[in-house]
Amino acid sequence: MARTNRSAVLGPASFAWLGISVLLCGFPMAAGSQQPPAAPAAPSVPADARGAAASTGQQETDAQSPGSISGTLVDQSGAALAGARVKLTCGDRSPSQEVMSNDEGEFSFAGIAPGAFQLTISLTGFATQTTSGTLRPGEMQIVPQISLTVSAAIAEIHVVPTPVQVAEDEIKEEEKQRVLAFIPNFYVSYNPNAVPLNARQKFELAWKTTVDPVSFGLIGFTAGVQQAANNFSGYGQGAQGYGKRYGAAFADSATSTFLGNAVFASILKQDPRYFYKGTGSKRSRLLYAIANAVICKGDNGRWQANYSGILGSLASGGISNLYYPASDRGAALVFENTLIGIGEFAAANIFQEFVVRRLTPNRASRDPSKSDQGSH
Repeated sequence: MARTNRSAVLGPASFAWLGISVLLCGFPMAAGSQQPPAAPAAPSVPADARGAAASTGQQETDAQSPGSISGTLVDQSGAALAGARVKLTCGDRSPSQEVMSNDEGEFSFAGIAPGAFQLTISLTGFATQTTSGTLRPGEMQIVPQISLTVSAAIAEIHVVPTPVQVAEDEIKEEEKQRVLAFIPNFYVSYNPNAVPLNARQKFELAWKTTVDPVSFGLIGFTAGVQQAANNFSGYGQGAQGYGKRYGAAFADSATSTFLGNAVFASILKQDPRYFYKGTGSKRSRLLYAIANAVICKGDNGRWQANYSGILGSLASGGISNLYYPASDRGAALVFENTLIGIGEFAAANIFQEFVVRRLTPNRASRDPSKSDQGSH
């Protein structure tokens, strides 16, 4: 069998068909290799721009960071001032705040918005002081030590003495009162509104009167008169009789003074002094002097019966029965002597009202503004 020549079979038509096949087979491969179109890319931001934005935000936050303010207060000697009032004012940024300095003179404010501020410090006795400054963001500022100066204002102080002090001063003045510059005249007040005496002062005045040297001399004169008249004849005459009369006279004076002017006057709250009138008609002054033998001022300033003086005379007369001669003792003598004593008081008051004041150079001055008060 003859072999077929393939090249003879593949003629021009075969080559044309082969080319078409190659072209057709190549299109699907090209289509499969194509990618979908990419979306438009966003415009890129430079790295430097992003860093600047972050830095600006951080700066805004730091600019608002609160801080604190603290300090110390001292006086001019450097000693710490406790209890001072410190007021912080920050303008319109926040309301004012106040704190008190502690025992070490320290003060502190926390959580303060940055900016200008002012401190106002005040403390009793010191001049108010202000200081100002500026607080930076987040700063813990310690202001320089603040020294306060003593206030220059002069305080007017009224020192009012107590009634006891006033009465004591009056007693000192009354103890200078001496008739003819030597005879004690302590139980007369030329101030009609004199402050009442307390119990201690009543005893003090009684003691000063009893132990005054002139009182001893007057008692000696009285004893001499009694001996000359042979009063209390049971005592006899001579030095022994005079000594007994002197002792009895001194006992009478001491017991009547202490019992009437101190003991009963303290218990019954009565003033043992004679209050000089010095105003009005002679008749009104005479009646006033006589009445003061049986009336007196109470410690409350009101006039009342002189119970302390009368009881003092009775008690003194009762005690005298212990040392007077037996022939001169008895209740009748006690009451008789008491009545005589009242009469003597009336006579002494008249003498005080019209004579003694002129004879007393060191008398306590009376208050002219009150001269017509409290003596009626």
